[in-house]
Amino acid sequence: MTASFTRRSLLSLAGVAGVGLAVAACSKASDSTGPTGGPSSAGTGAASATTRPVAAKLEPAQVPLAGAVTVTVTGSGLAAVRGVTVGGVVARDVRATAGQVTFTAPHQAMYTAGSADVALFATELTPVASANQSSDGNGSAANDGQTGATQDSSAAATPTPTASPVPDASTALATTSLAYAALTDVDRQLEYAMRYWKDYNLTEYGTMNPIGGDCANYVSQTLIARGWKQRDDWYSRSAGAAHSATWTYCPAMDPWMTTNATTLGLTRRSLDERSKVKVGDVVFYDWNANGSPDHTTIVSEVFTEPDGTVRIKSASHNQDGPYRDLDEMITVQHPGGTAWFHTFDA
Repeated sequence: MTASFTRRSLLSLAGVAGVGLAVAACSKASDSTGPTGGPSSAGTGAASATTRPVAAKLEPAQVPLAGAVTVTVTGSGLAAVRGVTVGGVVARDVRATAGQVTFTAPHQAMYTAGSADVALFATELTPVASANQSSDGNGSAANDGQTGATQDSSAAATPTPTASPVPDASTALATTSLAYAALTDVDRQLEYAMRYWKDYNLTEYGTMNPIGGDCANYVSQTLIARGWKQRDDWYSRSAGAAHSATWTYCPAMDPWMTTNATTLGLTRRSLDERSKVKVGDVVFYDWNANGSPDHTTIVSEVFTEPDGTVRIKSASHNQDGPYRDLDEMITVQHPGGTAWFHTFDA
């Protein structure tokens, strides 16, 4: 009985094992081919589940309003990433491996602190310039600089955003977020510039439009926000009722900056040295090429075109705008004009 039972048991076990092997073979085949010989839906689902991109961590989690720092996203399945947006703005220098993505954070669109979504895309994205205002704030080119026209906020043009190729974040491979904060002197300068490019800070500094134009007054205010201190030879008091010419008048401000360059930490640069210009630097413009400046602005954006051209945008009063294009100003708006810079050494 024992011997007979053992033989039957072994035969039964062998049969079960045979069936098991057959089932296993069938399962393996179905993972690789469907009913028609192609990949099965079950196999594709399993592969997707293991390669789905995941953005697990982002460093640094907080970046300056002016951007320009390298951000690293770590996770898995990230090798397919080709483009990144931060707060809807395309990032540059995107590099991806399976475990991480790095990119250069763009500046916050209007230099305002807060959280921003970071979206990772499978397609390469083309960075574009920020909004540009190409029509004069008061409807006349005569208001562009020191001409005495008064600011009229009701007539001031609203910047027209440049067309953007940014896809909807819902199509992103993965998303995360970071925080923009005013961490540097430049951040605080541009934060102020964007707050008051249209809505003048009349309580503290008044407006110089009735006596020639407010562009130098505005630039001086942004420098105070950057950390400069008023001096006996550069000041504005009592809401602008008392002020120095170096604070409010371009032809006086430009040589004052040159004379005090070492103390102020500035270097005067020609138009040909635009590759050394940074956000927060000061631009002076000469519309009629007589050697005396007619207008001044604060650099709000610098970027390089695919052909190598360095583009410079500025925030200003007269005309009032956050991202005015330097080349448009000296060729289209004021043909034959020129410009130069006072750049910060640090």
